[in-house]
Amino acid sequence: MQARPLVVGYDDSPDARAALRWALDEGERASLPVKLVYAFSWYIGPTWYAIGPSAWPDEEARADAKAMLAFAVDDARKSHPDVAVSGVVMDGGPQICLQDASADASMIVLGGRGTGGFGELLIGSTAVSVSAHAHCPVVVVRAGTDQAAGEVVVGFDGSPCAQLALGFAFEKAAACQAPLRVIQAWAPPPTRHYLETAAGYLRDDLEHLVAKCGQKFPLVSVSTEVVIGSAAGHLVAASGRARLVVVGSRGRGGFSGTFLGSVGQELIHHAHCPVAIVREVPAAVAVS
Repeated sequence: MQARPLVVGYDDSPDARAALRWALDEGERASLPVKLVYAFSWYIGPTWYAIGPSAWPDEEARADAKAMLAFAVDDARKSHPDVAVSGVVMDGGPQICLQDASADASMIVLGGRGTGGFGELLIGSTAVSVSAHAHCPVVVVRAGTDQAAGEVVVGFDGSPCAQLALGFAFEKAAACQAPLRVIQAWAPPPTRHYLETAAGYLRDDLEHLVAKCGQKFPLVSVSTEVVIGSAAGHLVAASGRARLVVVGSRGRGGFSGTFLGSVGQELIHHAHCPVAIVREVPAAVAVS
């Protein structure tokens, strides 16, 4: 069975180049192919329009896109000769192109801010849309945040997406031989007795679930935390010494609104390392 590729949304911006480097390193470590995708839309008036394959109005622009992508593929093959690298120019908007590509991908890897086919990647709707609808994990990499060392951090709230995120985080920690840090945030009522009692129950439940998941990854060193306050704030702080932060695309409790709401958007804007948003994972990665 052919391995699912790491799909990189690529436009030659600084963040896209950082995303490509991260994907190439991941592809080398996991023996996965890397596929660069450039989504080409053409501009008429105030709105971007995607055109079908039967009528392309600017062959020169498309040729430039192909040349840019070919150069990036050639450079990637030189820097990572053991990784199978390919590239394709797709017709249409980046959200649709990447969502379609995610059906056969192991991961989608995006830069934090792009130009051309991926312009305004985060400040617009592309990252939110892809993270909310992709059929595989989405990793967002901002230039200057890729860290080769450090722990893997995962935000957990007990939701189905958070459990997928936990399994994904275990897999990445095992592959990198990195420690895993599991953080659950909550906002208790201001009663000391309730605070101490409920925190103990939450911590016991979290440790039990993490221990169960960890049976598949016995070499991963795991720590758990139940913290009070903003989930996004705690995870952004933890990202300062992390190589990857992982969250589910939809949560509850301390991670409510992550569809991609407050926590996910805070992380992809402010985290100090790459961020993985998990909505679906290939069957081999899911936690049973």
